[in-house]
Amino acid sequence: MSKFDFAPMPNAEGFFGQYGGQLIPPELKKIMDDINRAYEEIRQQPAFQQELDQLFADYVGRPSPIYHARRLSEQLGGAQIHLKREDLNHTGAHKINHCLGEALLAKYMGKTKVLAETGAGQHGVALATACALVGIPCEIHMGQVDIEKEHPNVTKMKILGCKLVPVTRGTATLKDAVDSAFEEYLKDPDNFIYAIGSVVGPHPFPKMVRDFQSIIGREARQQFLDKHGRLPEYISACVGGGSNAIGLFTEFLNDDAVNIVGVEPAGKGLDTKDHSATLTKGKPGEIHGMKCYVLEDENGQPMPVHSIASGLDYPGVGPQHSYLKDLGRVQYESVTDEECLNAFMTLSRVEGIIPALESAHAVAWAMRVAPTLPKDQHILVNLSGRGDKDADYVAGKLGL
Repeated sequence: MSKFDFAPMPNAEGFFGQYGGQLIPPELKKIMDDINRAYEEIRQQPAFQQELDQLFADYVGRPSPIYHARRLSEQLGGAQIHLKREDLNHTGAHKINHCLGEALLAKYMGKTKVLAETGAGQHGVALATACALVGIPCEIHMGQVDIEKEHPNVTKMKILGCKLVPVTRGTATLKDAVDSAFEEYLKDPDNFIYAIGSVVGPHPFPKMVRDFQSIIGREARQQFLDKHGRLPEYISACVGGGSNAIGLFTEFLNDDAVNIVGVEPAGKGLDTKDHSATLTKGKPGEIHGMKCYVLEDENGQPMPVHSIASGLDYPGVGPQHSYLKDLGRVQYESVTDEECLNAFMTLSRVEGIIPALESAHAVAWAMRVAPTLPKDQHILVNLSGRGDKDADYVAGKLGL
C-alpha cells in the first residue's frame, strides 16, 4: 500500500487531479469521445491484445533487456547504473510501443489517414513503420529546424512511404509541428486520426499512450526483481512530453521505496530563456487541448523553448506528470545541453552505446548522482532511444 493517495489517473473526464481534460471545441469533443469508446472496446478484446503482444515480441523484439553499465559505474564510483534498452527496439526507440497500438486502433475504427507531429523524428519513423505494417496512409508534420537536424530519420520516413510536411512557421520546431498537424486533422476528423506522439493533448491520448508505453515498466520491474531479488533505489527517464518516462514510472508508482526522477532539458541554463524545463520553471496553464504545466511568456502565450534534443523541445508536458509533481511522487530535475553532450560521449566511449540526445539527459542525471550514493544502490535509467539520428549533429557540434 502506497503512502500516496492517488486520485483516478485519469477520471472519467480525462483529468489527472486538476490536469488534463478536453479543452477543445464541442464538435471535436464528440470525436475524442468516439476514440475513447473505441479504445476502451478494442483493449478488452483478446484478439487485439494477442495481436499487439505478438507484434511486440516478433516485430519490435520485446522484451528489451536491462544492461548493467559496469564500466561507467566503476568510473563514476558510487551507485550501479543500469539501462533499460528501449534503443534496441525496432525503429530504435520506445515510440514504436504506442505507434503500433495507435495504428491498430486506426485500422479498427476504419480511418483513412493517420496524422502526427514529430520532433526528433523517432515518433515519425515509428508511426510510418506501423502504418506501413497495417496499410494505412500516414502524414507527418515536422519543423524545418528539426528536419535539418535529424536528417537520417527524415530519410527513413520517406522510405517508409509517409507524406512529410515541413513546418516553417514560428520557431519551426515541435510545438509548431503539433499546431500544423492539428490544423490538418481538423479538416476531416471523422476520417482522419491524429496519432499524438506523447502523453499529451486532449483525453483520451494521455491515457492511451501511457497504457501502450507501460509495457516498459512492467518488464523492467519484473526483470530487476528476477535478477537482483529487489527493486532499484532510483529509476529515471528524460521528460519532454513524457511518454517514455510515464511508461517506466507507472508500474513503480506504488513502490514507495523507489525514488522516481524525471529529467528535463535545462538547455543553456535555467537562468536563461533557452531551456524546456516545463515542470521546473513553468506553471499550470493550457496548451494543445489540455491543462498542464506550461512555459509561458509575459503575454500568457507558450514560450519559444530550446533543447539540444529535438524530442524534448516542448513548452508543455503530460498532465499525469503535472499531477505527479504536485503530489510529490515524482521528483523532476534538469540537465543542461553541455551535461547532455558529455553523457552522450561518455556512454558511447565507455560502454559502446550511442544514446539519443533525449535519453542522454537521463544518463547525465544518473552520472551526476551516482557518485553521491553507496555502491550497493542501483539506478535504473530508461535509455529511450539510440543516437544514430544525432551522430552527425553531435560530430559537427564537437568538431569530431
